[in-house]
Amino acid sequence: MDQAQLPAFAQVVLDVMKAHQAWAAPIVFALAFAESLAFVALLVPATVILWGVGALIGAAGLDFWPIWFAAGLGAALGDWLSYWLGLHYHAQIARMWPIRNYPELLPRGHRFFEKWGALGVFGGRFVGPLRAAVPLAAGACEMPRTPFQIANWTSAFAWATTTLTPGMIGVDWLTNRLG
Repeated sequence: MDQAQLPAFAQVVLDVMKAHQAWAAPIVFALAFAESLAFVALLVPATVILWGVGALIGAAGLDFWPIWFAAGLGAALGDWLSYWLGLHYHAQIARMWPIRNYPELLPRGHRFFEKWGALGVFGGRFVGPLRAAVPLAAGACEMPRTPFQIANWTSAFAWATTTLTPGMIGVDWLTNRLG
């Protein structure tokens, strides 16, 4: 990873994690939660930071499983809260910041959910612009809780795997090649 290309905020987070490895899982939980939470996801560049965390796992010798669990748990709880917000505040959400500034986000998420249902919740986790909007739309559409939660929890841990593993494997691969 070329550290010169990282946003300053991302570099600070990665430096703190490397220096204070005990904080790695709580930081990853917070980043994954923010990345999955409606409204907040627009403000936090969590995905690129989590890719860097994946690289740190290999480079700094961090334990993969607690960080993976923290990422999955944070992502699932962020989506659950977004779903709850959609369920309870669906009429007000379209008028709230930042959705009112990006009026196409909620309708796009809504259409996606209506077309795909629980598969949309699962797949939406892997599409950056829809990641936090789909659970909000699922709640606003009053998707039953059980199918939502099954898709939410399974996709959260699949997402944690696909977000963290490439960086870890890539650094390990490069380290073995470059010796």
